[in-house]
Amino acid sequence: MMKRTPLYECHLTASAKMIDFFGWEMPLHYGSQLQEHHTVRQQAGVFDVSHMTIIDCQGSKATAYLRWMLANNVDRLIPGKALYTCMLNEKGGIIDDLIVYKITEDSYRLVVNSATREKDLSWLQQHRADDAIILQERTDLAMVAIQGAQIRKKMSLLFSDSDAQAILNLKPFFAVILKDFFIARTGYTGEDGFEIILPAKKAPSFWGKIVSAGIQPCGLGARDTLRLEAGLNLYGADMDEEVSPLESNLAWTVALEPKDRQFIGRDALEQQVVKGISQKLVGLILEGPGVLRHHQKIIINNTIVGEITSGSFSPSLQKGIALARVPATIGSQCLVEIRGKQVPAHVIKPPFVQAIRH
Repeated sequence: MMKRTPLYECHLTASAKMIDFFGWEMPLHYGSQLQEHHTVRQQAGVFDVSHMTIIDCQGSKATAYLRWMLANNVDRLIPGKALYTCMLNEKGGIIDDLIVYKITEDSYRLVVNSATREKDLSWLQQHRADDAIILQERTDLAMVAIQGAQIRKKMSLLFSDSDAQAILNLKPFFAVILKDFFIARTGYTGEDGFEIILPAKKAPSFWGKIVSAGIQPCGLGARDTLRLEAGLNLYGADMDEEVSPLESNLAWTVALEPKDRQFIGRDALEQQVVKGISQKLVGLILEGPGVLRHHQKIIINNTIVGEITSGSFSPSLQKGIALARVPATIGSQCLVEIRGKQVPAHVIKPPFVQAIRH
């Protein structure tokens, strides 16, 4: 039986097309994926992301534990600040990507992918060597993402004046706790916005308030095209345990300084730095008509040299775009095999759409 978020009935009421998303019954769209995409780029949309796994990590040794578990350095955090990071295996492969928030000196919140929930929880428990480290999965919470070009104008409709001001004062990758709402200026669309974690029992009424404020419900379809335009990786497609952050356009999420901070996968990454990487993740923009898709082959000089990891038609650019794993030495042009034809594509460094407005 598929799992359902606390907002499941809200989706049905809004005539959402529901699909199986890694064991969760989730909305793909509410009538038009394309319209939802443009709404976020031009106005404001809301996504149910309650399927994400929320894990609280507490205890006197929580900081030391996360310093060891994560490739980015939690020493950079102060209470209320967040980091995007990867959790690696010993070979430097990506077990998952996640956001970690520091709440207090001895308390953190991790938001990890739903598709990797069991693997992540097992890995975290396996390396929890001390009872002073407490891990708690927060199944009592729900999560919504309010995203869009005009989102800041909507916050006064959802919160009191003082609370709205506190939210609007947040810098990117900072969070504030207002009563039992945990509100972070983060997202997965490339637009400005907020991710809000709240008690599951309050989620349906808050969702109704969001929709009444003129913020449109959006499904997983628009979320995927938005994140692709923003050049944001999808776990299981653009990265997995077989590739490192250095090979996945995520070197910026790895903190190799200070040199004395040890973390799982560090030795493997240092070896890659010395030897250099043989493959990397790049962006492709199709030069002619067509749609780029997962697993299509990349060709240079009549030789298959790589493949697309994520691809779609960009509603914003009106072109086929993709992320692709290719040789590190690739130039600015390549060919993509589409239905037996070799179509030219331009190689870029993501993002495809620079949309965030502060």
